[in-house]
Amino acid sequence: MSAPLAHGRVLPTLNSDGTRRRIRPRLYQGPHHSRRRVTAWLLIALFAGIPWIEVGGKPLVLLDVPRREFTLVGRTFLPTDGVLLMLLMLSIFVAVIWATALVGRAWCGWACPQTVYMEFLFRPIERLFEGRREDQLRLDREGGGVRRLAKNVAFFLVSALLANIFLSYFVGIKTLLAWTRLSPLQNWTPFLVVAATTGLVFFDFAFFREQMCTVICPYARIQSVLLDKSSLIVGYDKLRGEPRAKGKPRSDRGDCIDCNACVAACPTGIDIRDGLQLECIACAQCADACDGIMAKIKKPLGLIRYGAQTTLETQKPTRMLRPRVVIYPVMLAVLLGALFAFGSQRVPADVTVLRGIGAPFTFDGRAVTGELRIKVQNRTGENARYRIELVGTPAVRLIAPENPLEVAAGAQRTTAVFAVAPRSEFKAGRREIVVRVSGAQGFETSVPYRLLGPSEETNP
Repeated sequence: MSAPLAHGRVLPTLNSDGTRRRIRPRLYQGPHHSRRRVTAWLLIALFAGIPWIEVGGKPLVLLDVPRREFTLVGRTFLPTDGVLLMLLMLSIFVAVIWATALVGRAWCGWACPQTVYMEFLFRPIERLFEGRREDQLRLDREGGGVRRLAKNVAFFLVSALLANIFLSYFVGIKTLLAWTRLSPLQNWTPFLVVAATTGLVFFDFAFFREQMCTVICPYARIQSVLLDKSSLIVGYDKLRGEPRAKGKPRSDRGDCIDCNACVAACPTGIDIRDGLQLECIACAQCADACDGIMAKIKKPLGLIRYGAQTTLETQKPTRMLRPRVVIYPVMLAVLLGALFAFGSQRVPADVTVLRGIGAPFTFDGRAVTGELRIKVQNRTGENARYRIELVGTPAVRLIAPENPLEVAAGAQRTTAVFAVAPRSEFKAGRREIVVRVSGAQGFETSVPYRLLGPSEETNP
């Protein structure tokens, strides 16, 4: 028993019987496409070039997950920098919200990796092997043959290259180049990571494609709360275009001749004339297609264009200054200010003084000995030596097996030291001391600590 057919369109990527409708957009060269192509190639060059750039001897970006170290613009952040990372993520989030309120989904159409690589890397390769839209549709019906096989081989090679570049953000370009000269058996874990990433990239751009935008990506589903009627979108001017009339333009009809060029050009398969839809990625390929048709029939350009929904519906100018356009940048400024303030207070090292694991103290009848554990986290990019001493307590001696303590760049070490004090130094079983740790880059910190000892009631 066959499933009932849906009434009307459910998704642009689905046929009425639920089968996949493959989108094969027609390429219309236009000013929007030309600008997006320049932007895309700059972003691709940036993505491929960042792993090679160093700042102060460190990578521009390195996300070392196993060691829990994140290097951005030459500065290394550790798990203890949680506040800084939180402020950074919040700043990015608010910036995206602000940009959406201003220019809609321009990120999706102009800068999202899914769109950039699909439209300006994989689709050009596809057209090179399979030809124009009509040829691709014919191959869908009749079978791909050698041409489609060759295309998929090219897709796989490009996917492998992108996977290696992606991995370099996590291991560093020098480590990656060293791995490429070794057998996979010697580095099977990174090999499997690259293989899995290659497979995912290939699956995405060879098969899944626009469904990443229409089914998986959550951004489209939250745009309704991020946009307002004054936000910039790609829209159809119904007041000018309706009523439609197929064929040559007529004086008693709108400018739209119902040629469906905008539908054929859309990479997500929607009809922009149906209004704002969550599948629209604001790439303006429909605008380029429509402008080409308008030029041929000698009508004004811009029947489909970037504009505010209010302007498209009423032809009245929109208000650029509105509450959300003011509130979001104020929030962003506060977050960036806090990020700068916390970042400027970042110290070269973290020092923690802990009590020893064993008994709180030992007493031999004359002196009290207490064990302390000194934990030092080196935040700098160089090996450093840290001196440990007691401040303002001449009667209390410090015994440190390793002093100064050497800690590797970005590493953490814990050492045990002992504080030895006469019994007379303790009042009510306590003695307050101050531990000072000093090291490279003028670093110095003092940590108060309470030694425990015998109380007055304890017999010597």
